[in-house]
Amino acid sequence: MADTSNIIEIRELTKNYGDRRAIDHLSFNVKKGEVVGFLGPNGAGKTTTMKIVTGFIAPTTGEVKIAGYDVFEDPYEVKRRIGYLPETPPVYGDMIVADYLDFVARLKGVESSRVPGLVARALEKTQLTDVRKRLIQNLSKGYRQRVGLAQAIVSDPEILILDEPTVGLDPRQVAEIRRLLQELRGSHTIVLSTHILSEVQATCDRAIIINGGRIVAEDTLTGLTNRLRGNSQIHIRVRRNASDLAQALERVSGVTEVEMSGMQIRVQGHLSDDLIEKISEAAVQQRAGLLEMTQPDAGLENIFIELTSQH
Repeated sequence: MADTSNIIEIRELTKNYGDRRAIDHLSFNVKKGEVVGFLGPNGAGKTTTMKIVTGFIAPTTGEVKIAGYDVFEDPYEVKRRIGYLPETPPVYGDMIVADYLDFVARLKGVESSRVPGLVARALEKTQLTDVRKRLIQNLSKGYRQRVGLAQAIVSDPEILILDEPTVGLDPRQVAEIRRLLQELRGSHTIVLSTHILSEVQATCDRAIIINGGRIVAEDTLTGLTNRLRGNSQIHIRVRRNASDLAQALERVSGVTEVEMSGMQIRVQGHLSDDLIEKISEAAVQQRAGLLEMTQPDAGLENIFIELTSQH
């Protein structure tokens, strides 16, 4: 029986452009109400995946279901449930902001009686109320990006697919978009496609990292951090005999690299409780005067580099 908590289901998704494979047998689920970061370096296949999920292009092989509806067998039902912000906002420059949002809401099949209220809500949430009567083509890039986000949320969709929503924005505008995403979480399922790691740390529950068209990791941010700690570092600070301790640590099984700087030593290796115990025993045996032994946080940037450089 299908898991009804999965509002997005992707199975063995593949897309070829001639002899180039953009995405390669991707499979993942997104649960209702989740905020998921879809990460990868430029050219990893993020945008292609989002275009397939939203029905803009067809896959070579594979299946995508949104709330139980097949993207290509029931495209109308799927599009009613999705608000999509592509990397380049789909706005009409010769339309007035409020009229454009009214047009998008009706295009999505929203009942006429609900349209004015939803347009007002979208204007308020994206801080566009003051420019609602202006032509879109006369707005700055930051405001046009907000209009693109407003069109994604104006129909009050169950799912938001956002491809690089803060690209080209200044720091203040980026902070405003992050605040909006925090407000939308819980009432919407959000897939945030980006290569900006701080976006994921600020807004997401879980991350899916792809590289070369394949998934290389899928976990919560905490889970990814713990995963990398299995092959990470320990920083040691001692009072004396640092050189003798560094030499002793190089002989410890499981240690792959030792680097000394003054009375501080960085130990790299496949960390486990047993290895940590061996390191502390070596410090005692060398009478090094152990003052501190810490394991630094892996950090999402380090996680990203580690996982995408392995493939």
